[in-house]
Amino acid sequence: MKGQKVSITNEQKFPFVMETFYICKKLFSMIQLDELKRIVVEQQDIFKSDKGEITRTALEEVSYIDNFALIVSGIRRCGKSTLLKLLLNQSIDSLTFVNFDDPRLFDFEISDFQKLDMIISEKKSQILVFDEIQVVKGWERYVRQKLEQEYKVYITGSNASLFSRELGTSLTGRHVNYELFPFSFVEFCKLMGFEKNKESIEQYLVLGGFPEYLKSKNPEILRALMDDILTRDVAVRFNIRDLRSLRRLTIYLMSNIGNLTSASKLKEPSGISSVTTILEYISYLEQCYLFSFVPKFDYSVKKQSVNPKKIYAVDLGLVNCNVTKLTADTGHKLENMVYYEIRRKYKDICYHKGKGECDFVVLENESVISAIQVCMSLDADNRTREINGLLEALNTYNLEEGYIVTMDQTDFFEIDGKSIKVIPIFEFCRSDKYIM
Repeated sequence: MKGQKVSITNEQKFPFVMETFYICKKLFSMIQLDELKRIVVEQQDIFKSDKGEITRTALEEVSYIDNFALIVSGIRRCGKSTLLKLLLNQSIDSLTFVNFDDPRLFDFEISDFQKLDMIISEKKSQILVFDEIQVVKGWERYVRQKLEQEYKVYITGSNASLFSRELGTSLTGRHVNYELFPFSFVEFCKLMGFEKNKESIEQYLVLGGFPEYLKSKNPEILRALMDDILTRDVAVRFNIRDLRSLRRLTIYLMSNIGNLTSASKLKEPSGISSVTTILEYISYLEQCYLFSFVPKFDYSVKKQSVNPKKIYAVDLGLVNCNVTKLTADTGHKLENMVYYEIRRKYKDICYHKGKGECDFVVLENESVISAIQVCMSLDADNRTREINGLLEALNTYNLEEGYIVTMDQTDFFEIDGKSIKVIPIFEFCRSDKYIM
């Protein structure tokens, strides 16, 4: 009615209040151009700084293809940015580098790419290096645009799943992905100045391959890294509130490398009652490269998925610095090391189990191409078991020869027309001829 005062209830006011709040929050959190420019300059100076890193073996395998984004993914602090710095050494002064994992860029949104474009234009850069860009929603559309504008785009990130999911849409056919791991044994020896022998293997099983830790030997580096991965790469990214249970599960898995496990068996040690939740946590831990869960080989994908899986941790130094009671013996540590030596070259790895067991069968194009057994040494107690397990795998997959990787033994023999080569681990790591 005209002239009558209209009363607005609190319930009616609430949407307007919240809308005003989000508008103000948006305006407050918007990244200003000058601030973004300052951050980019600071980040670039850090990226360009010479830390005296050794040349990674992976450098020989990584190359840029025009009109394709080169993506290097791997666990935090394994040397992804350093690898790109080495790759782009001749162009280091003309590129633009942005680390989106910087806390100062926490509120970076897709609209802020316009400001970044202004900075890129001002620098006259044709080479773009983006670290952890996947934290920005819609990033893949921006990268696609830059490729269409004929920029060279290099990306690093610490989560395999996010890349694969998002690249499967906007960047289909326009990217090359390379996975990087902590230092291999060969790289470890080069950095430490060690000969490649049994003694250096023993050191590698303790220290692992994270370059920062190898230089200082300060365990707090790997403890902080563990916390960083669990908090930022898992809990925050996947909205997990029960960080304590996540950590308990992680420690248990690290304590049992080389052993078989299943989600149902993890309920008690993790304190997580839901099998579904455990499976989700395991998936997240694998996506951030902290673990690999190796299945039993089966031609049935369904059977392969339900069988128990073997646990392997990405780095033994990380394990040793974060686990006080490690149940894994040296044999399981050696097995863990062999797995990641294979994993650097092949993604599809299983274990074989029938009447006997073989630690690894390596697949390429869905066909088994190699069978590898691992033990500290062949002796009277285990010789029959280790050989028979390998022979069973060779016969099952029609392979002519197989390998037994040991600490320091060398031998060769033929059984039933099958060749078996016994080789020391430091020899196995120096050559890829054993996986054919």
